[in-house]
Amino acid sequence: MHPYVPILVLGVLAAIFVAGTLVTSALVGPKRYNRAKLDSYECGIEPTPQPVGGGRFPVKYYITAMLFIVFDIEIIFLYPWAVAFDQMALFGLIEMVIFIVTVFVAYAYVWRRGGLEWD
Repeated sequence: MHPYVPILVLGVLAAIFVAGTLVTSALVGPKRYNRAKLDSYECGIEPTPQPVGGGRFPVKYYITAMLFIVFDIEIIFLYPWAVAFDQMALFGLIEMVIFIVTVFVAYAYVWRRGGLEWD
């Protein structure tokens, strides 16, 4: 338990700071509420009404999110390989080439299908 005491103390101090900041801002801050301040802000123009279900997102949004995750995971797999490259030698090189070729095929497919177009 002794090595965890500094981490526990830091967590308690962080919680006290957060609570103190929230309480202080609630007590000291101005309380002049009106309809304009409670309304959502959209770059200085009148906010557009939202449908009850929250509206529909285009499929392009989800494809872009999945592409980001795929290429982010590729980078996550490249770091340990780069660190342990000396121990894996030729086996590690061949495995990483296969992995990168697989990801590159997926990238080329998405590019060809227009998944990287932003219009």
